[in-house]
Amino acid sequence: MIISKDINPERDFYYLGAKVIEIISNTEDNKIDFFDVFEKLNTSEKVSINLYTLTLDWLYLLGAINKSKKGNIVKCF
Repeated sequence: MIISKDINPERDFYYLGAKVIEIISNTEDNKIDFFDVFEKLNTSEKVSINLYTLTLDWLYLLGAINKSKKGNIVKCF
């Protein structure tokens, strides 16, 4: 479920997706390393790698990010 009243809003895909987009937007490169974004996200929000991966999956389905052949995150905005 994307939105739930039973969990903290800091654990929703909307909130974490916005944080990931903010990190990617502040990067000048078009391709960003998977773990670099994870480390930057963990400085402000403590999330598990599983929740981070699910957030990236959600952003991929929305068309906000893509994956390069080398496994980097490519911003599509």
